[in-house]
Parts: sequence; structure tokens; C-alpha cells
Amino acid sequence: MNHGLKKSDFGVPIALLVLAAFPVLVGCLRLAQLASGAEVTPANARFMASPLPIVLHIVASSVFAVLGAFQFSPWLRSRAPRLHRIAGRVAVVGGGISAASGLWMTLFYPRVELPPASFDGPWLFTLRLLVGFVMLLALARGLWAIRQRDLQNHRAWVMRAYALGMGAGTQVFTHIPWFLFPSLQGEWARTICMGAGWAINLAIAECFIRQARRNPASPRPARAHTGLATTRY
Repeated sequence: MNHGLKKSDFGVPIALLVLAAFPVLVGCLRLAQLASGAEVTPANARFMASPLPIVLHIVASSVFAVLGAFQFSPWLRSRAPRLHRIAGRVAVVGGGISAASGLWMTLFYPRVELPPASFDGPWLFTLRLLVGFVMLLALARGLWAIRQRDLQNHRAWVMRAYALGMGAGTQVFTHIPWFLFPSLQGEWARTICMGAGWAINLAIAECFIRQARRNPASPRPARAHTGLATTRY
């Protein structure tokens, strides 16, 4: 049997890493700014006054994005099951901290009066809370499913959580019309641009989930297939 790497084994992880690259880079620049004691400005005042939530959010989100991407590799699941399990556990912790810190920042960081954040209205506030809670719920459902040896639902729920966690990458693209056409800028446009990023990711995730359920993989021993079925979280 040929166990060599195929393009399909890492095509999806590489695409996800490319999507995550810009938010991770921006996060690293923010961490460097905080570490260097940069000048306090209206744009960063809330972070300088209370840095722990944003530091946790950046680090956890980056871990979730990078390790989560490699969980989509069939090769890693079948040929390196122990690494898959360890990376999955760390990714889930990162995702949980990312969602929880995002909720904290939404609730307690003061409003910024600089665009585009100055257009963050009550609808976007509500949407951010909803996304954070749903992401935590999806991670919890994914953990519960794997404890029940329900691999199909485990993958479905963690994929949904990852889709929400990767919203920042897609939002880079959904904000392009916002910056190209300043006349569109407003609370509703800002909410739509942000919401579209999460919605697009969820729609793509649901397509993968439905495709997997319509075309289940041929039965193989649990350890070789996933590396998860023999170990409980």
C-alpha cells in the first residue's frame, strides 16, 4: 500500500494557513506594539490599558488557526494519529480561549471612535456575542461527540467552530467593498461585512460536512482512520 504524501493531503491545510496569514501577522504586530510600550493612541488605548485579553486572544487564535488547519489533513489523521490527537487537544484549548477572550473584549472594552470600529453598532455587538457563544458551543459539542466515539459529529462540530474562528481571515476580503466605496460606510454595512465573513465560512463548512455524510469513507480500523477513536479526551 502506498502511504506517500499526496497533494490532497495538505491542500486544504495550506489554503487555510494562507487565509489565516494576514490576521496572524496583524496580531503579531499588535503583540510587538504592546511589548515595546508604544505610544498610546485612540486606536490602541483600550489594549494598552488592559493588555491581557487581547494578548490571550491573539495567541490563542493563532494557535487555533495553525493547528486547526493541519487537523484537516487525511495523512495526519491516518499516519500520525498521536500527533493528530495532541494537536487537536491544543487547538481546542486555543479555540476556547479565543472565543472566551473575544466575548470579554466585546463586553468590556470601550468603544473606539475611529473607522471602521466607530461604525460598530448594536447589531454587530449582538452578532459578535452570538458568534462567540456558538463557537464555544460547537467546541463543546465536538468534545462530547468524540467522548461518545461519534467521529462524524465530532468532525462536523469542530469544523463549524473552526469556520467561525477563521472569520477574521475571510473578513479581510468581505471588507474590500467597504474600503473601495466609502459612501457605503455605515453601521449596517459594517455589520454586513463582518457577518458575511462568518457566514461564508460556515456555508463552506456545511458543504464539506454534507459531502462527507453523503460519501462516507470506506470502513477502516478506527486507529488507522482517525487516531481518535481509541483515546478519550
